[in-house]
Amino acid sequence: MQRDLRSHLSLRFLIMYRKMVAGNGVLFPILGFASCVAFIYMSFGDLKLSSSPKGKGLSFVQRNGTQFFLDGKPLYVNGWNSYWLMAQSVDENSRPRVSAMLQAGAKMGLTVCRTWAFNDGGYDALQLSPGQFDERVFKALDYVIAEARQHGIRLLLSLVNNLQAYGGKTQYVEWAWQEGVGLSSSNDSFFFDPSIRKYFKNYVRTVLTRKNTITGFEYRNDPTIFAWELMNEPRCMSDPSGDTLQDWLEEMTAFIKSIDKNHLLTIGLEGFYGPKSPKKSTVNPEEWASTLGSDFVRNSNITNVDFTSVHIYPDHWFHVLGFEEKRNYVSKWVRSHIEDCDKELKKPVMFTEYGLSNQNKDFQPSQREQFYRTILDIIYKSAKKKGSGAGALVWQFFVEGMEEYNDEFGLVPWETPSIYKLTVQHSCRLARIQGLTQEKGNLKDLCSKKEN
Repeated sequence: MQRDLRSHLSLRFLIMYRKMVAGNGVLFPILGFASCVAFIYMSFGDLKLSSSPKGKGLSFVQRNGTQFFLDGKPLYVNGWNSYWLMAQSVDENSRPRVSAMLQAGAKMGLTVCRTWAFNDGGYDALQLSPGQFDERVFKALDYVIAEARQHGIRLLLSLVNNLQAYGGKTQYVEWAWQEGVGLSSSNDSFFFDPSIRKYFKNYVRTVLTRKNTITGFEYRNDPTIFAWELMNEPRCMSDPSGDTLQDWLEEMTAFIKSIDKNHLLTIGLEGFYGPKSPKKSTVNPEEWASTLGSDFVRNSNITNVDFTSVHIYPDHWFHVLGFEEKRNYVSKWVRSHIEDCDKELKKPVMFTEYGLSNQNKDFQPSQREQFYRTILDIIYKSAKKKGSGAGALVWQFFVEGMEEYNDEFGLVPWETPSIYKLTVQHSCRLARIQGLTQEKGNLKDLCSKKEN
């Protein structure tokens, strides 16, 4: 209890310190210095913050069949989404939020954070226009990677958005249209326009070969990066057959692997089954899900795709089901994809986004813990059997004072004790399967308590 309190207070002091030194007057520096001293004491009184090594000997995560491996041992992931890490690292005054979130993740035994490695056009854009980058924002991404390494957290970095947020494929299409080389104003021309394909390949090459100004490592050579995610929730609705998206996926996954053979690669799929899949009517939420131009099995079967990705949002997929009906459906959804990966794809499956909306008419805070537990229990059972259920990343965690980044699914984990406890418990039971609780480090200390 004393250690948990110290960890929580250290997060608050880190944010307070930045705010104080940014102000004016004599009192602020004095208080800032005192806060900094307190923060350093509380943060580093216990040096065992991480379950992962932080030096040059850090190993790349690998895949063998349906399992992830790290240093020759099976790896199962309990992690989270904080898509905003780069955006909050541009300004020195908001960087403490990034440090606080990564530190909090490590304290809960989490090992992977999924975040955006893109911001195309717009405010604080990383890519200002095709091939033109803002070095200030690139240094923010450098900071995110370096800071994650310091806290023993690995990053799943997404390279582009299917949605319009942070630019996405819409911005690429607008660029081509503005330059007079676009074939179509349709957002889906992102997938078939040769000029846009060149734009995206150039972006990918620039990111993968970027030399981190803090660590000195090129991104493609930095094992802090868990894996690359090609695109967040790709859809090509103009071609329900799926051929257009499949062709793009095959080309881009091969392109990434030609540059970076160190890192794992996933697509970023939602997990829907296509029009030719026998599961389109038995597992998909509704008929519309098979008309989006994607297909979980067909897309994931591409040679250069190392592991599969699935999202879980029954609140957005159904509008008439009650909580218990949604929970029963989610059990079926999760088991179906693990079965696909166990028997057909022979690859790990990561549930890279899952969440329960607080906007539901029947929403009760306790439902989130039940919903999360349903998913995590199935993954744990798969992991115990050495199956393909390799991990899950909750959407989303953030720290205090970030309501502008929140949505109907987000939460500050330490403000919801039941979620915090469940998160730690799941981290610990996965760690026990991997034998990590016997090693020196945060997990051994975290998981030694009887209640975990």
